[in-house]
Amino acid sequence: MFFSPFIIPLAVFAMVVLIVAITYTAKIRDKEIEVQQKLHLEQMEHQRKMQELELRLQQLKQGG
Repeated sequence: MFFSPFIIPLAVFAMVVLIVAITYTAKIRDKEIEVQQKLHLEQMEHQRKMQELELRLQQLKQGG
């Protein structure tokens, strides 16, 4: 069977490209999860503040 002398270098290059692509994809996924968690925390904080404001508004309406 005949093997071209370029097969091994091409295979090594393809493997390196594949490893870099997998690493890059994993980093992107980690960043995406981090951003989603941050947004969720900000949303929860916003909801808490809105509830506090609603309670304060009710107190003012009842007291005034």
